[in-house]
Amino acid sequence: MAAMAAGDEHAASEVLRGLARHLNCLNEDNKATRKRALELIKKETVEKGHSSSVLQELFSALLKPLLKCLSDPMERCRETAIAMLTEFIRCVPNPEESLPYLMPCLAQRLGEKEFLEPAEELRLSAVEMLTLTVEVCGKHLAPYLTDVINILQRTIVDPFPDARRESCNCTTNFAKCVPEHFHMQAESLVKPLMQTISHQHSRVRVSAIEATGAVIQHGTGKNVDDVLSHLAQRLFDDSPQVRRAVTAVVGDWLLNLRDRYSYFHKLIPLMLSGIDDEIPEIRLLSADLWRQVGAQWEKENEDDIKDKMDFLLSPPPFYPPGVERPGLGCRELVLRNLGRLLPAITHDITDWLVPTRVRISQLLSVLLLHAEDHSTQHLQPLLATLYTACMDAERDVVSNCLAAAKLLGTFVPPVVFLKLLLDHVASPYSSSHPWTPLMVLAAVLGGCSPTLLQPHLEKIADTLSHPDVCQQYQEVAYLDQLLSCVDVLLRQCESDHGSVSLQLLQVLVTIQSFSTEPRLSEKAVESVQLLSKVQGLDSAVELYRRHMAQLLEWLSGSVNTWSSYSPQRLQLHIIVIQSGPVIGEFVSPLMPLLFSCLQPDRDPEMRMSIFAMLAKLLLDSTNTLDSKGHFRDESEKFLSDVLLPNLVWRAGRIAAAVRTAALSCLLALLHGGATTPGQLLCLEEKLCPPVLSALEEDSQMGRLLACRSLTVILRLIGTSLHPEALNKIYPVLLKRLDDSSEEVRGVALQALGLWLSSLTGDYNPELCAAHLQLLFQQLLLHLDDPDVSVQDDVLEVLKKGSSVHPALLRREAEAVRDHHRSPLLCDQLLQHISALTTETTATRPE
Repeated sequence: MAAMAAGDEHAASEVLRGLARHLNCLNEDNKATRKRALELIKKETVEKGHSSSVLQELFSALLKPLLKCLSDPMERCRETAIAMLTEFIRCVPNPEESLPYLMPCLAQRLGEKEFLEPAEELRLSAVEMLTLTVEVCGKHLAPYLTDVINILQRTIVDPFPDARRESCNCTTNFAKCVPEHFHMQAESLVKPLMQTISHQHSRVRVSAIEATGAVIQHGTGKNVDDVLSHLAQRLFDDSPQVRRAVTAVVGDWLLNLRDRYSYFHKLIPLMLSGIDDEIPEIRLLSADLWRQVGAQWEKENEDDIKDKMDFLLSPPPFYPPGVERPGLGCRELVLRNLGRLLPAITHDITDWLVPTRVRISQLLSVLLLHAEDHSTQHLQPLLATLYTACMDAERDVVSNCLAAAKLLGTFVPPVVFLKLLLDHVASPYSSSHPWTPLMVLAAVLGGCSPTLLQPHLEKIADTLSHPDVCQQYQEVAYLDQLLSCVDVLLRQCESDHGSVSLQLLQVLVTIQSFSTEPRLSEKAVESVQLLSKVQGLDSAVELYRRHMAQLLEWLSGSVNTWSSYSPQRLQLHIIVIQSGPVIGEFVSPLMPLLFSCLQPDRDPEMRMSIFAMLAKLLLDSTNTLDSKGHFRDESEKFLSDVLLPNLVWRAGRIAAAVRTAALSCLLALLHGGATTPGQLLCLEEKLCPPVLSALEEDSQMGRLLACRSLTVILRLIGTSLHPEALNKIYPVLLKRLDDSSEEVRGVALQALGLWLSSLTGDYNPELCAAHLQLLFQQLLLHLDDPDVSVQDDVLEVLKKGSSVHPALLRREAEAVRDHHRSPLLCDQLLQHISALTTETTATRPE
C-alpha cells in the first residue's frame, strides 16, 4: 500500500510538473490564454482517467487556483473551473479536505445580498456542486452550517427557476445530513421557501414543498404555523404533482414530527383533504398514509384505548352501505380533535375562494364519517355550519354539505337532532335564506334509519304542517325544500304514514297553492299520489275522500279572517279542484265556508277568486260539486244567499269586477245543470232584476255574461214565466242591440228569439199589443244594420215573432217598406207571414 501510495504521489508530481506553466498562465491578463490554460488543466486531470488517490493529490494542489478562477471576468473560465471542481469532488476519496476553502468561496459568490455570479446557468452549476458536496461530505459540513444556510437563503429565491429547484433539493439533502446541527438555523430558510412555494413552475413548487417538509421535520418544530397556510393553498394547486407532494409531506409530519401531537388538529385537515382528490393516485396515497398514522397512534396509545379496541370493532347499526369504516386510531384522532377542527371549518366554509369552500365541504363529510356518534356533542355548531354552507351559490358546496348532513342522520339519534332541527325550522336560521334548515332536515332524515325515525313521524309532520312553517314563506326555494322533507318521509317510512297522512297532505296542498312554478306543482301532485299509494289507496281522490272532512274543518277555523292574501283561499282552490267528484260528497260542510267568505262585505279580490273557482267547478258540476246531487239541494240557498247579494249594484271598478265574477259563476251554475228549473222559477222574482240591471254594466264582459245568463234562464224557464215578468225583459234586451260589442249584440238577439219562443197561451197578444209593437218596431229598424249577418239574425227573430201576432207584425213591416227601408228583407218577412197565415187557415178546422 505504501509503494502504491508512493507511486500515486510520484504520478501526481509528474502531472503537476507538466501543469506548472498552465497554472502560471491563469494569472495572465489575456482571457484567451486563461481559457486555454484551464481547458488544458482539465484535459490533463479530470479527463485523463487518473486513479482517485492521484486525483486527490491533484485536487489539493489545484483547489486554490481553481477557486480563484470562480472570480474570473470571463464566463467560460468560471464555467470550466466549476465543472473541474464538481468532477474532483465527485471522484476524490476525501472531498471534505476541500471544505475550508470551498465553502467560504461559495458563500462569497452565492450567499451575499447581491449575487457575485451574474450568469444564471453558472449559479445553477454552483448550486449543483453544493448539492454534490452535501451528498459526498455529509456530516463534515456541520462546521460550515452558516455558510450553507446563507447560500440557500439566497439561491432558494434565485430568479432562475432551475436554480431555485436545485436549491430546494439541496436544502432537503442538507437537512437530512446534519440534523443535530441543522435545527439551529433551519428557521431562517422558512421565509425564502414560502416565497418559492407559489412559484409559477410546478416542478419548483414541488421541490419547495419537499424542502419545507425537511426543514420543519429537522428544525425546532416552532415554524409549523408559519407554513401551514401556504401548504393548505397548494392543496388547490392545478398540478397533481404539487398536491401529491403536500400529501406526502403532511403524512410524514403526522408520522415522524417530534411535536406532532401538538399539531394533530392542524395537520389532520390537510391529510384528509387528499382523500377526496380527483386523482386516484393521490387518494390512495392519502388513504394509505392516514391508515399508517392511525395505526401508529393506536400503538402509541394502546393502554388508553384498550377497552375500545376490545369492544368497538363492529361498525354501528345502519352504517352507510359501501363505505369502508376508518380504523380505530383514525377515528380516535378525529373525535379527540373535532372540537378544535370545527371552528376552522366554520370559518373556511365562507371563504371567498370557491375551491376552498368545495374542499372544506368535502372534508366535513370525511370528519363526520370518522366521528360517528361523537358528532352529537358538536351538533349545534355543525348545524350552524351546514346552514351557512347551504346558502352557497356553488352547487358542489351545497351537495357536499348535504352529504355531511346525511351522515349526521345516520350517526346521531333522532331524538337529539330533531330537538334542534325542528326548532330551527320553526324559527329559521337566516331571514334571507329561511329554507336552509328545511334543506338540512331533509338530508338528515334521508340518512336516518326508518326504524329509528318511525316514533318521531308525528312530531315531524306536525312541525311541517304548522302554519308558521308551511304558510310563512312563498319563495320557490322554500317550497322546494318543504316538498323535499315530505318526499324523504314518504320514502323513509313507506308503510307508517297513517297517523301523519293528513298533515302531509296539508303541506302538499299548501305547496301547490303557493307554487308559481309548474315543475314544483307537478312534483307536489306526484307526492300526493305517492302518499295515497303508500297507504294502499287507489288514487289521490281516495286520499282526499279520507281526509276531506278534516281538510274543510282545517280551513273553516280561520274563514272569518280570510282576505285576498290568505293562504287558505289558495288551499281551498287546490282541495276542491283536485278532489274531483269527492267534493260533491262534502257539500254540507263546504257550504257554510262559502257562505262566510262570499258575503258582500268580505274582501273583493278574495270573492272574485272564489267565484272564478266555483265557475270552473259548476261548469262540470256532475263530476265535481254535484257528483252526488247534494249541491242541487243547496243551489237555491246558494243563489239567494251568495250569488244574488253579490250582483247588487255598488259604485266603483272593484265592485263591478266582483259582479262580473259573480255573473260568470251564475252562468256556470245555469249551464252546468246544478240547479233545477223549479228552483230557478222560485227565485225568478229575486234573480231577474239584478241580471237585467247587469245588462247596463259598463264592463263589456259583464254585459255579455248577463246576456248569456238571461238566455239560459229563458231557455230553462221562459215558458213558465208570467207575462208581466216577460214584459220586463225584452226592453232591456232591445237596448243591447245597439251595444258597442258585436258579441253582446249577437247574444241579445239570441235572447230575444228565446223570449219570443217563451210566449205561450197565457200571453195574450191583444192585451200586450203595445209591448209587441215596440219590440217589432225596434227589430225592424235593425233590418238595415250595416252588418249583413245582423240583418239575417234580426230577420230570423222577426220570423219567430210572426207566429205571435202576425197582423201587427205585417202592419209594422209594411210601414217600414213604404218608407223604403230594407224593402227586400221586409218583402221576405211579409212573404213568410203570408205563408204562415195561409198555413194556419188551411189547418184550421171548419
